[in-house]
Amino acid sequence: MPYDSKEMVEIEILTLFPAMGEGILDESMLRIAREKGLAEIRMRNLRDWAPGRHRVTDEPPYGGGAGMVLKVEPVFLALQALRRPRSRVILMSAQGRRFDQAAARRFSAEKHLILVSGHYEGVDQRVADHLVDEEISLGDYVLTNGTLAALVVADAVVRLLPGVLGGAQSAEDESFSHGLLEYPHYTRPADFNGWRVPDVLLGGNHAAIDAWRRDQALERTRRRRPDLGA
Repeated sequence: MPYDSKEMVEIEILTLFPAMGEGILDESMLRIAREKGLAEIRMRNLRDWAPGRHRVTDEPPYGGGAGMVLKVEPVFLALQALRRPRSRVILMSAQGRRFDQAAARRFSAEKHLILVSGHYEGVDQRVADHLVDEEISLGDYVLTNGTLAALVVADAVVRLLPGVLGGAQSAEDESFSHGLLEYPHYTRPADFNGWRVPDVLLGGNHAAIDAWRRDQALERTRRRRPDLGA
């Protein structure tokens, strides 16, 4: 059955470096989602909305300090052109809430996402205060610009759309899907250099396999990510 195009998820990545999306959007699950008509992802050049002959998008900060600040005007004009009544606008920002699987699932239910990529020393605070719905950070580190972060968010969202992954169970079994890290995986050969696959996986007892996987996921999460509260 063909996918109903009315249900397509649209993602706009507003950035000063749209070429960073080239290649990434044409590979793996992002490519598959686009080819199936499940998602449309567009790289939008912020300079297209920068007023004036020179298309200036950044200025020195008021009060002095290092670096340049992304101006509010081009973001305002871009969002005026792109935003719709049901759009959700997200600013990629080191000051934002940390992105996680729950946020990816929440965003995957949206029909139109606009991801605003921060650049330079920062973004004029009026963007966060008045123009976006929320701020998101990938983690406690700083990237050269927010385009890479926006592409990561797009990938995490798109792979959750029905029909993108090979099977419906794929996304359900992944790390963080149930608040746990994923259990270990093995494939052939069963013995390599004396490193054996656990016997339980070779016996064909699916109830025992499920129990083993659950125990492994719990133990791995307790050991590696106790902050998840397993």
